[in-house]
Amino acid sequence: MALDNQNKANGKSPEKGVWKSGKGKGRTHTKGRQLHDQAWDEVRALLGDKPRRADLLIEHLHLIQDEYGHLSAAHLRALAEELRLSMAEVYEVATFYAHFDVVKEGETPPPALTIRICDSLSCELAGAQQLKTALEDGLDQTEVRVVRAPCMGRCDTAPALELGHAFVDHATLDKVKAAIAADATHVQVPDYEGYAAYAAQGGYDTLRKLRTGGDWEQVQGSLLQAGVRGLGGAGFPSGKKWGFVRGNAGPRYMAVNGDEGEPGTFKDRWYLERVPHLFLEGMLIAAWAVEAEKVFLYMRDEYPQVLALLRTEIAALEDAGLVAPGYIDLRRGAGAYICGEESAMIESIEGKRGMPRHRPPYVAQVGVFGRPTLVHNVETLHWIARVCREGPEILNTVEKNGRKGQRSFSVSGRVAKPGMYLLPAGSTVTDIIAAAGGMAEGHLFKAYQPGGPSSGLLPASMGDVVMDFDVLQEHGSFIGSAAVVILSDQDSAKAAALNMLRFFESESCGQCTPCRVGCEKAVKLMDQPTWDQPLLEELSQAMIDTSICGLGQAAPNAIRLTMKHFADEV
Repeated sequence: MALDNQNKANGKSPEKGVWKSGKGKGRTHTKGRQLHDQAWDEVRALLGDKPRRADLLIEHLHLIQDEYGHLSAAHLRALAEELRLSMAEVYEVATFYAHFDVVKEGETPPPALTIRICDSLSCELAGAQQLKTALEDGLDQTEVRVVRAPCMGRCDTAPALELGHAFVDHATLDKVKAAIAADATHVQVPDYEGYAAYAAQGGYDTLRKLRTGGDWEQVQGSLLQAGVRGLGGAGFPSGKKWGFVRGNAGPRYMAVNGDEGEPGTFKDRWYLERVPHLFLEGMLIAAWAVEAEKVFLYMRDEYPQVLALLRTEIAALEDAGLVAPGYIDLRRGAGAYICGEESAMIESIEGKRGMPRHRPPYVAQVGVFGRPTLVHNVETLHWIARVCREGPEILNTVEKNGRKGQRSFSVSGRVAKPGMYLLPAGSTVTDIIAAAGGMAEGHLFKAYQPGGPSSGLLPASMGDVVMDFDVLQEHGSFIGSAAVVILSDQDSAKAAALNMLRFFESESCGQCTPCRVGCEKAVKLMDQPTWDQPLLEELSQAMIDTSICGLGQAAPNAIRLTMKHFADEV
């Protein structure tokens, strides 16, 4: 009775339970989604004894997605409770990444099986759109969901699709039906050189020697002498990064960029599926050089087979005593091209949306958790291990057209034998086509992407231009990650450019207006029978001048180069 009198005095209704001023019914619970015991129990069971840290949000979202096939509102609320985060923080991260399926109350969850069909340029040239239509018409949509997806790094086997967590290369409707019938929807790990085989050939001997008395500056000098550069796209001299990071007080970290998302690129996957320990030894050498207290290995979710083999081989390194348990923290991306940008990747490692940071400060000063961070690409680390083991001569003695070194070219499109080709850095696209067996039967060389959609399109008449850093810039393009896509006389440059801008429109993180709105407007203008070229040029310049990161700055290359070299089509 005393409590009822107190509630009345404070404006509370004893039968309603929750105070509410003004007219209307009182609430019996707090605002927002309520915590349900069953969902909470399920989330706690999935997490087990794993740490409840905010930076592990994406990892924990994967656990729920893998177990239930989607992320229900009740599970998101329970996860927010476990991590002591607001529902808004969890929701904004879950909805940012393409591989998470958020299902609100009252909505129907997606079917148990999802087919993701790549619709990037190489797969579109191979008939991905027709395949998507055939699958939608030929499969029960209540049991199988068919969705488009950006590049999966399988351009050499186009059209490619992901069936659950497995892949169907050179996909057809019949192949997909057969795979579903055989339940071939789980991760398929390829044959590769494991720890024992690698160690038997002297693997990790170099790392051990460096750890017991090596000079990091001497190793840095060897890398500079060899000419090793960042091979994720920027091409910055790799050895110089070490000095920048070491110049800042510790603790220091290392982050490995395995988010190979540039359409047409699959070189990192090619190396990881065959010789992962060359990469891992190079990674540990670089971590030793900057005295990194921890390594965050960020790998794209489109490579489930690589994630599986890396988990196995990291455990082997721990068992061999080469690294302490937990020193290598393998993080799984969630389907966001923008996380290939180093600061966006770091945001994702911290459990946030992958949005690029403003610079300065640079990640060498303020990286993961605000600490100095060394960032390297997978292939760069592969070459660091080889240079340390074999000497700088493996790169600087290879010379062609006045350029030194070797490049790993991902080659796809209208060639006879798409694949990964290791060629001298001074090679031209004509050399690359020859290495890939020439043009596909019945096709004549018309155009090419020298480094994915970010590099735009160049005509066959520029087939003698050297495909290396600092050369293509003179022509308004760049080599980037060396993702070479070949087009023929049967292809439309205008349609190819539109495919590239649709990719950028889909993958823009949305942080800055020039990129978010610019890509959308460009797609609408480019989808017209005739392009408004002055307006597209004005839009391109605005995007280049004012976008925060390389996505918005590079997207107009596809527009400008198509207008310049294929004016008769637009």
